[in-house]
Amino acid sequence: MSINIVLVEPEIPQNTGNIARTCGAIHGKLHLVKPLGFSLESKYLKRAGLDYWDLLDIEYHDNLEEFFKKYPDSTYYYATTKGGNDYAHMSYQEDCFILFGKETAGLPKELLEKNPERAIRIPMRKEARSLNLSNSVAIIAYEALRQLGFKGMD
Repeated sequence: MSINIVLVEPEIPQNTGNIARTCGAIHGKLHLVKPLGFSLESKYLKRAGLDYWDLLDIEYHDNLEEFFKKYPDSTYYYATTKGGNDYAHMSYQEDCFILFGKETAGLPKELLEKNPERAIRIPMRKEARSLNLSNSVAIIAYEALRQLGFKGMD
């Protein structure tokens, strides 16, 4: 395992399915923090993940507090449009956790305020509100993997 992708209260099953597919392809572990905005039985979730579900290492957490309690000494990065650090200029650590917030609201404001040194963003034009969640995960995950030498990947 080289990176962990954490979705905090994801709302759109197609995004989560696409992210699951990405995690399966990169040996990344996917963490889903509840509440989820969809059923895990959603046909959209399953369809977006295609036949990658058997490649996926996935873990569910009842809330963010439980998640942090389980991994207290880990390195975290917080992806947000409000981040002060360019994602490509951050140094990613092996087995790190990259957190992404729900599509409509992002990560909790208090979390970002407590961790400004680890709040990362993808540069884009001012007029654009944000990128699609699954695209953002792929962009940042592949940068982290590039820095880590694409360990275990062809």
